[in-house]
Formats: sequence, structure tokens, C-alpha cells
Amino acid sequence: MRLYDSLSQEKREFVPRDGDHVTMYFCGPTVYNYVHVGNARPFVVSMVAKRYFESLGYRVTLVENITDIDDRIIARAASEGRSCKEVAEEFAQAYREDTDRLGLGRPDVEPLATEHIPEIIDLIAKLVAHGHAYQAGGDVYFDVDSWPEYGKLSKQQVSEMRHGARIEVGESKADPLDFALWKGAKPGEPAWDSPWGPGRPGWHIECSAMSLKYLGPGFDLHGGGRDLIFPHHENEIAQAEGAGYAFARFWVHNGMLNLSQEKMSKSIGNIRTLRSVLDAHRPEALVVALLGSHYRSPLEFSAELLEEAEEQVGRLRNMFRELSDRMAGAGSEEVPAVHSGSTAEPGLVPEAKPFSLSGVGEVRPPNGTTRDSDFRGRMAARRQAFAEAMADDLNTAAALAEVFSLAREVNAALAAGELGPEGVAAVRAQLAAMLHVLGLDAVTSVRDEIPPEILALAEERQEARARRDFARADALRAAITQRGYEIRDAPGGYKIVPTR
Repeated sequence: MRLYDSLSQEKREFVPRDGDHVTMYFCGPTVYNYVHVGNARPFVVSMVAKRYFESLGYRVTLVENITDIDDRIIARAASEGRSCKEVAEEFAQAYREDTDRLGLGRPDVEPLATEHIPEIIDLIAKLVAHGHAYQAGGDVYFDVDSWPEYGKLSKQQVSEMRHGARIEVGESKADPLDFALWKGAKPGEPAWDSPWGPGRPGWHIECSAMSLKYLGPGFDLHGGGRDLIFPHHENEIAQAEGAGYAFARFWVHNGMLNLSQEKMSKSIGNIRTLRSVLDAHRPEALVVALLGSHYRSPLEFSAELLEEAEEQVGRLRNMFRELSDRMAGAGSEEVPAVHSGSTAEPGLVPEAKPFSLSGVGEVRPPNGTTRDSDFRGRMAARRQAFAEAMADDLNTAAALAEVFSLAREVNAALAAGELGPEGVAAVRAQLAAMLHVLGLDAVTSVRDEIPPEILALAEERQEARARRDFARADALRAAITQRGYEIRDAPGGYKIVPTR
């Protein structure tokens, strides 16, 4: 596998530090408001990377922090007459709830900054002892001039950074480029005791301390949005290496989400919250929209992008329903039918398990037909192309394209009768394996809770058909279709299938 490393600015072969164990750290949110959909992109990238490494047989430890002390949290708490702890807890919980809805699972460790004050103080003390930090009043600053490699990640020269930089009112640092490691206590603000007096940590030191604690020196991969390259990640490197630790071996940065060709940002005000998007669209549609472009590329976020993703997800779900119907018709007890008749409950396909991409069985031809053998070869080629795309810097856009291409070929093979029961089961397992890696397990489930309103319309239509009022039956079918469902007549009943 090859990953693009922002530090070396080239794709390099990825070999974990610890043999079969991959160690990753991604910067999480500062919890002073609901996260916007742009914050979801690094979360999706990190969780899909975790799934991909696991599909290759690696153990993975993913750490993703939550910043729960910050100037913006303090400002919101003051404006609302609440404590910083109350504000941070409210929005940290909202962040967990919103990202849970994506169906990707959670990072292995989600540390809070305020729970790691001893580790932060210890790292600052090392920087002071090594001559890379100094105290100024109750504050402690990193001395940028003491670290010759400063700027190596962002590819900036210190002399260029200094142009136009200035020291803000109230700051006691010696140089405009020096950045805060510890901020002396101010009236009404949260504070912790330290060798330099009561205060709180700066933002950058939190991630250095927490990543080193949970992953150790020289961990494999550090990720986040491109907007964090400078100053946040640049400062993380200086802090860790200045204290004598090897730091991240690969730096992975995702492109920004743009809204109306402008970077989505709370400070600009052009945001859509993650929860508002998930209230309006299937979570898997958002995941498809985010994975449809390479993670390093900027992504123009729009209603059209989400609608296209909804249609793609709908087509995949319909294909899995057809596969499940075929398996059920062949007598498989593992996959019961979808909603059928007026009272039967929806069927349930067992949840996808963490498949190995190389361990999924191939299609075996029913009756040894040449056509099925041809399909078996095409499926193997798609599987190989999928694996190669993911191995090429996590190219989810190319991997997803292979999924859609295979799905089209499956639909054609089903229509042509080219797949027997064993072939159908193997195809379903292969597609489920690929979709699991991409975090799209929900697409493979054929369980759909049919709303009572739709069931009532379907029952009324059955009654209209029974009394031969076909005009009314057609109107009710149209009403069901308009609400995003399709009713299919079958011997002894009907089947209701969501279309989106």
C-alpha cells in the first residue's frame, strides 16, 4: 500500500511501525457548537482507513481527540451564563450522537483534553528543560527560533511567516511567531495548577500530548483537514520533536468541503450542520457523497451531490433486495424475504462482518455454464481493481466506481438468469465485503421499517382492487410512489419496497 505523505509530499509505501498493528491519530472537533458536515469528512476518512487496514488483517488503534477547553467554549459559556464544562459536555455528546448516525463505528480512544492535564504539563516541562519554551508571566510559549526545522510540514520559511505577524494586546511573548503552550489563569476561566501557576493548556500542545500517550513515539499516521497543516500540525511536530520524541511517520490531510465555492467554516457562517444533513438524507448517502471524491481533493457540497448519492444508494439497496429475494426463494434460511403481504414483518439480512477482501469465496457456476464462468472472472477483476484502488492512497472514489460497475453487472446477470443460488450468495458476500470496507453496511440490509401511513395506503389499495375500483387503486399506487415506496403485486399479497 502507498500513502501520500504531506511532509515528504510524495506517495510512500506504508509499513506499520509495529508489524501487524496500525496506529493512527486524527484531530477531532472543538465542542462549542454542533459540528458541520465539513467536520464529518476527516471522521469518515479515519473510520474508512481503519476498516481498510482491518480488512488487510491488521489490528488498528485509532485515537481521535475532543477539545473541551478553548477560547470559543469559554466565550459561549460566558454569553449563556453557563460553565465551560456544561457547554463542552452538551456539544461533545451532540458530536458523538451525530457521528454515530453515520454507521461507521467509533474511534478506539476519544480522549478529552481536560482529562490529560498531567501529560500536557509534563510535555511542556520537557520543552522548557530542552530550551524550546520559556515562561512569560503566567504564560509559557514555544520559542520558534529555537527549532530550526519549524515550517517543514507547511513548507514555509520563518522569515516569511514573520512578515506581518504581531503580538496581540495582553500577550507577553518575545516573538510574534511564538505560540502558547500554557495560558495563565484569567478571572472566571477554568484553571489547573502547574509549575508556572494556575492556567490552562494551549490548543496545539493537547494533541501532541494525547497522541504520544496513547500511541507512543513514531506512531504511524496523523490525519486531519488541510486547514490544520498550519499552524496546528506544524506546532504539534515542533512540540513533540522539541521534547525529544519521534512523531508521526505519515501525515494525511483531507481536502476541504466547499459550499458555494467557499470553504465551509463556522467563522464565515456558511455551514450546514451534520445533524441537519442527516435529518434530510440517509446517512449512507452522505458517506457515498464524501467518498465519491478522493480524500485529498476539495469537494463542492451541494443538494445535487446528495441527491445523486441518494439515487446511487437506492440502486444498491434494490440490488441487495433482489439478491435476498433470490436467496430466500432458493430456500436459504439465512435471508428471509423483504416485506411481503399485508401483515408480515420486514425480513432481516444479518449484519455484515469485517470481511477480508482476499478471503471472500468466488462464484461457482450453477450447472457449470460458460456464462456464469465469464461472470466469475468479471467479478474477480472488479474485486482486484477495488483492492488496487484502496491500496493507492485510499482512493475511495475509484473503489466506489468498481462497486457500482459490479452492481450493474450483477443486475444484468440476474436479469439474464446467469447466477444460480450459490452464485447469488457469493456475489452478495463479495459486494458486502467491499461495502463494509467503505462503511456502507447499511446498504446491504434489506430490513426496512415500512411506515404505518404507507401500510394503510397499501391496504386501502388492496380493498380498491378487490371491488375492482382500479382508478382508485392507481391513485393510491401513485401516492405510495410519491412518498418514496413502490408496491409490487405478488400471488397472495404484495411487497412494499423503498425507492430511496
